[in-house]
Amino acid sequence: MIDMKSYDVVIAGAGPAGSGAAIAAAKEGLRVLMVEKRQEIGSPKRCGEGLSRSSLERMGLEYDPVWARRPIIGTSVYAPNGKYVRYDGEDLGWVVERKIFDKWLAEKAADAGARVQARTEVSSVLKEDGIVSGVKLSSFGNSWDVKCRILIACDGVESKVSRMAGLNTTLKPTDLVAGFQYEMAGIEIDPDRIELYFGNEVAPGGYVWIFPKGERVANVGIGVRKPFARKTAKEYLDDWIRTKPGLKRGSVLEANSGGVPVGGLMENMVLDNFMAAGDAAHHVNPIHGGGISEAYVGGRIAGEVAAEAIREGDTSAAFLDRYNKRWWDERGKKLEKIFRLRQVAERLNDDELNWLAEYLSGEDLVNFSKSKGFGKLAKLLIKKPRLVTLARKLM
Repeated sequence: MIDMKSYDVVIAGAGPAGSGAAIAAAKEGLRVLMVEKRQEIGSPKRCGEGLSRSSLERMGLEYDPVWARRPIIGTSVYAPNGKYVRYDGEDLGWVVERKIFDKWLAEKAADAGARVQARTEVSSVLKEDGIVSGVKLSSFGNSWDVKCRILIACDGVESKVSRMAGLNTTLKPTDLVAGFQYEMAGIEIDPDRIELYFGNEVAPGGYVWIFPKGERVANVGIGVRKPFARKTAKEYLDDWIRTKPGLKRGSVLEANSGGVPVGGLMENMVLDNFMAAGDAAHHVNPIHGGGISEAYVGGRIAGEVAAEAIREGDTSAAFLDRYNKRWWDERGKKLEKIFRLRQVAERLNDDELNWLAEYLSGEDLVNFSKSKGFGKLAKLLIKKPRLVTLARKLM
């Protein structure tokens, strides 16, 4: 179905990052091809499917009921001893249906003028004199070459395309969450609130979540990290569910697993004629692992810089470095502060987490996720001699 052998921009991956890049570049009049190796855009999902109102605003998009499964009006964050910190608000956001949301974004890319093609994989990156010049695509047993002036890798945390292009996106084990999630039905939940459960025995290096999608339907998942975890993510989640009477008799509609980057922010995300965005460039909030809006914004910036580069006739790494600078100014510096918070949180034992739950409010936790209010946490940590060094990381 791809009837052209040359494009200004080829984008590998049709998740939020890919669509963000495709929409931005196509709106500038570029010839854009976005390919997705899976047979269905948005499937399988690799997240709890939460999207805050502030995140949607950051993406520059309008709410559409077509993708919203459930509005969220509150969050409860549980310490190991069961003490919880609660945050309430009006229209905080939604639990979305990624299989619909990602297609909705891809439709916007197509409407902007991009060519979108599922079940089409970048099987190799073409180079001339060591510089990216195009891709070899494979689909339904056929393969062919496509030239491009810029290639943007938005193919997830593994990012084979980045490796083929020559960009090192390797993550440290401590910066990679192993996630496992069930979509469950017939369960007893609070249908209006997201619930998060922390504890070194429950979810070492991460947390358990319940994201409601209906009155008795929710995503129930977990993220854990090495070297803290001694079992698999699935084993931790299954053990936890067995302790919850309202969950353990529930039905499983879907099971998903995958890795999520929660660190390893990249100083450089470009080569000559090449950029990486989204999970491929570790565009994820390091404290809660949310990546929908981060991926889209990273992709959008990459698409905008691609348009500038092609207008100027300069697709060198030196020109594309504008993407690095813009992303770090707009998102990277904030995420780097949040990364320091993650480093502090992972050093706290369960008694210390229980202690903090007595002093922190829901507003504090929301601020922390937005790289704000670290001073209050630092002042609390200083009260305990063991935590003074950790407190300094937040100052």
